[in-house]
Amino acid sequence: MSGRLKASTREITLTGTTKFHHESGQRRSELVGWLYISPSLLINSVFLLFPVVATLLLAFTTWNGLEDPSWTGFANFVDIFASPAFWQALINNGKWTVIFLTVPIGLALLAAAALFRARRLRFLQTIFLIPYILPTVLQARIWQGMIFNPESGVFGWLSKHGISIPDPLINTDTSLYGIALVNLWAWWGFLTVIFFAAFRQIDKELLDAARVEGAGFWSQLFRIQIPLIKPTVLFMLIMTFVWSFLIFDYVYVLTDGGPAGSSEVLSTLAYRYGFERFEFGKAAAISAFAGLLGMMAILFYIWLQKRGVER
Repeated sequence: MSGRLKASTREITLTGTTKFHHESGQRRSELVGWLYISPSLLINSVFLLFPVVATLLLAFTTWNGLEDPSWTGFANFVDIFASPAFWQALINNGKWTVIFLTVPIGLALLAAAALFRARRLRFLQTIFLIPYILPTVLQARIWQGMIFNPESGVFGWLSKHGISIPDPLINTDTSLYGIALVNLWAWWGFLTVIFFAAFRQIDKELLDAARVEGAGFWSQLFRIQIPLIKPTVLFMLIMTFVWSFLIFDYVYVLTDGGPAGSSEVLSTLAYRYGFERFEFGKAAAISAFAGLLGMMAILFYIWLQKRGVER
């Protein structure tokens, strides 16, 4: 009996010692991890966190860029929420988000699946990526001069042959969609490369087995490939949502928010308040609102990760 007690005591002691060493090693590993990322955290704190905090503080002040800012509380938010231009810009951002959460994602999934199936065409992924790496100004000028131009562009050539298509950028009903078309030209190719890389990580034995069972292209795509790359698709959906509220360059270069504010978005409206009207407080308030929407999307993604929804 005494021997059993001693053995049990020794076993408990060894277990406790092992657990202590394991916890100590885990804490040491966490400390080493924090030391490794500390330079990045410091850089982000200085160059990212500080401007964010400064923008948030500026949103509650009135400042013209020359005089000292004066604290006004929520007055800037009240003013922008009462402005029809703000709601028009928000609606345009909403339309933009809906377009980019559906059209390029769907096109990219189909193109990536086709490239994955047809190995001889995989060189096309390089061609698909070319528009994305072109500068925004160059993309805009290509579409303005070579496609939308009613005299020398593709639309002009079609009009000479009896197919009249007006320039979408000069029409209040189509200006936003014309800009979105230019951005789609670049964005869907980038998504295609991302999804194609994700498809290549799928175990080929699963697809071979499905093919033996008689599964065709569409069955493999919707029942095997897309479910297996769901984390990648979800991440790109969240990033697309965030980037949709940061769109500025395409709108600014192609229409500058016109005609008559029909293509104005939150970022160009904030720019207009800041650098045309010199109302930097209201510009910061619009930026803070757009940033809040993006932050909500990122928190939603983190929540999904913790719940394991994306797996």
